[in-house]
Amino acid sequence: MRTAFSLSFLTILFLLLVITCSQYETLLAEKKKIILKHADTIEGEQTETGLYRSVIGNVVFLHDNITLKCDRVTDYGKENKIVLIGNVFISDNSVEIYGDNGVYYPDRKLGELSGHIRGRMVNNSIILKGQKAVVNKMTSQIWLYDNAVVWHEKKQISGDNIFLHIKEATGNKNRRHIDEIQVNGHAFFMAADTLSLSPVVYDQLSSRKMVIYMSGNSNITGITATTEAESLYHLYNENRKFSGINYSSGNMIRMFFVDGIMKRVKVTGHVEGRQYPERFRGDSSINLSRFAWKGDEQPFKKQTSLPW
Repeated sequence: MRTAFSLSFLTILFLLLVITCSQYETLLAEKKKIILKHADTIEGEQTETGLYRSVIGNVVFLHDNITLKCDRVTDYGKENKIVLIGNVFISDNSVEIYGDNGVYYPDRKLGELSGHIRGRMVNNSIILKGQKAVVNKMTSQIWLYDNAVVWHEKKQISGDNIFLHIKEATGNKNRRHIDEIQVNGHAFFMAADTLSLSPVVYDQLSSRKMVIYMSGNSNITGITATTEAESLYHLYNENRKFSGINYSSGNMIRMFFVDGIMKRVKVTGHVEGRQYPERFRGDSSINLSRFAWKGDEQPFKKQTSLPW
């Protein structure tokens, strides 16, 4: 039997059930209640497998410091999961992730989102996209799958899947930043050469696996690329005059950065290399094989604020 009531009556009833912790209470995790802030309609149905509830229309929930928004939520109390449908949004005040649909597991503070994933860090310029995401609040981790891309200013990171670890700033629990990015499968890093305005050229790094380390102000401090590693980067003398382009390959390539600017490259294991003269600057024929700048795919590019 299925019932549907107006928001005013059922919202009061629903919140009373949560407050009194009755036998029908379902939105509970780690002894912290999930609070319904808004919905247009609430529905309930008793089935052979038990009771479930749905809240529909402009749904907003709070769980600890996590905000969940979507078009519709169905809560399956016995399975300890909440199904999120349509225009899903998850945020913990440091990162914001959007998707088409998802599932939230309250006991683990873990969300799985699918379809047109896009997100960004609130306190810096890191933006990301993919087709599937796993957001784990308890371990401060985000996994991106299927055509995963991360942008940071004029830098782009792409791969089959990308793992991001979020760290609390020293002495400030309210400020968090990404301190490590792991890229697995067709890993590719590129950064616009800031000393070459015309033509626009990119330093490039490619491998099977890549680990990128970042500082508290989101500057890259180092990159380690392993297995089938290749690099292409532009060289300048002490007077910042262009002096050529270096291509290198090896088992491992490490790049070292100071204040976000690459200062040194180390290649080890079956090393090969070549030097291109100045006339090759801007010549796309020397780009690494998987080079593809995807700036036009970047979410929020034309937005000054999020739609929520």
